[in-house]
Amino acid sequence: MQKKENFLDKIVIKNYNNELEEVLEKKNFDENTKSLLLSILYKIETAYKDYEKVKQNVESKDEFIESLIRIIKDECDDIKIVKMHSEESKILGNKTFLVEKKSKRIICYPIERKLLYCISKIGKKEKIIKEDYYLLNKTLSELLNVGHSINTVEVMRDFNGYSWTTLPREIESISHNLIYQNLRILVGHNFLNNWIKNKEFIIDYFESFKNQLDEIYGEELEKELIELLNKISILISLKFNVKLKDDMLKSKSEIEEKMNLIKDNKNFVEKVTAEKRKLTEEIKILDETINNKALLQNEYKKRNEKLPLQEKIFSLRILSKLMEEEREERLKKIEELNELLNPQKYMEYRKKLEEKEACLRLVDTKNLEDEIENLLKLLQTAFLKCYKTKIKKVDTKQDLIKLIYEFRYYCLLPFNIDKNVLELEDIREEIEGVQKDLIDKAHEIKVLDIISKDKEFEYQILKEIFKVRVIDLENISIKITKEKDKFFIQIFDEEIFEEKIEISNMVNLDKKDLEIKFGKKIKIFT
Repeated sequence: MQKKENFLDKIVIKNYNNELEEVLEKKNFDENTKSLLLSILYKIETAYKDYEKVKQNVESKDEFIESLIRIIKDECDDIKIVKMHSEESKILGNKTFLVEKKSKRIICYPIERKLLYCISKIGKKEKIIKEDYYLLNKTLSELLNVGHSINTVEVMRDFNGYSWTTLPREIESISHNLIYQNLRILVGHNFLNNWIKNKEFIIDYFESFKNQLDEIYGEELEKELIELLNKISILISLKFNVKLKDDMLKSKSEIEEKMNLIKDNKNFVEKVTAEKRKLTEEIKILDETINNKALLQNEYKKRNEKLPLQEKIFSLRILSKLMEEEREERLKKIEELNELLNPQKYMEYRKKLEEKEACLRLVDTKNLEDEIENLLKLLQTAFLKCYKTKIKKVDTKQDLIKLIYEFRYYCLLPFNIDKNVLELEDIREEIEGVQKDLIDKAHEIKVLDIISKDKEFEYQILKEIFKVRVIDLENISIKITKEKDKFFIQIFDEEIFEEKIEISNMVNLDKKDLEIKFGKKIKIFT
């Protein structure tokens, strides 16, 4: 049976390899580029089983590879691989790649994980959140898109077919990755994939996202998560995008001016009325010009004198059409101003201004790095509250094992260049609370063996499963030893020794409190 499965696996690999080769035959990529793409496919195929086991909540290997091949086929007209320090590499400047979505072009150094990142990036729509969500349509869209591209690279970056290793310096943005993994675990990869790959705005995915959080974790946690997510997305965008900061400062000034205006209701009505008069007069002039050939010719000459050659208007008919459009824009603006004089619409307008003002206030953040780090820690606290809810709802052995894998993966996510989530002192208590809930639930559903009558000692042992990078947790076994007044556990992956760990603060525990013999290797998953 095993041989049959292996044979079938080889057929699948061969088919995907052939499918990619057929796509590449129709592309004008050089042989080096084609070879790099085929190598990426091979490494994904080799690593995906382990990747899927470690993370649990991911798309299938078939879905992943089919999506990758489709992007290469439909979105990549030109992929140019350039050597470092070559003349061609100058176009990259201090970057390692360049993605031009409009021309469907990628320029990249011969680094496989960077090329895979580029392919993921080029296949995305820039904005995946409606314009209605002021500023977030840019910042949150970018946060999710970047996070998804980093997520795409992980299977090849951290897995090689026999081990799982994460090097924080190889992650394009640790903050983007952490947030994306938080959301993936909370709402599932299917929801995020559908959101990010959605080409139209028929569904308001941001609203659906909030509803899903509310339904699974409750209104209070939903509001806490969304507020943190909104703030973080804006601050991270400010960190990486200088132009956005300039645009926000300009908008902030305009919004403050409008806020000051609407605070004086009488003055506001006068301003709106004056603006309506101005627009009405402009419409009158446009009408007169459109309907008078001499005036139209004069306007044609005046406009073309000010325009560069490539923007000149080439006929009176085109000018007339442009002016009709200008007229419609002013009529639409008058309708909007009329609505503002409606008390209900006025309150809606004021509320929207206040929401925009709250977003733009973040531009005044003094220490961006510290504030982002603080918000990320608060986001982890909210995430951990949600995870406790997930544990309460699980009721099958299979689903609980998935949660144990998933939480182990979360604990080992990099928080910054030096520490993973598990090493954060600020949230240690919350993490240990979730670990204890998982272990208690695992005993209840009979997923983990009971090792000791002393619950605290047992917890000290079992919490080590959230630290090890063994691919298949169900294969691990432990050996407990006591040397003088110290307890140690040794962790084995099948027959391979992984590491020896001291269990601290247990000096008063006696051997009789254990239900197993010292020095005996036992499996902890039942």
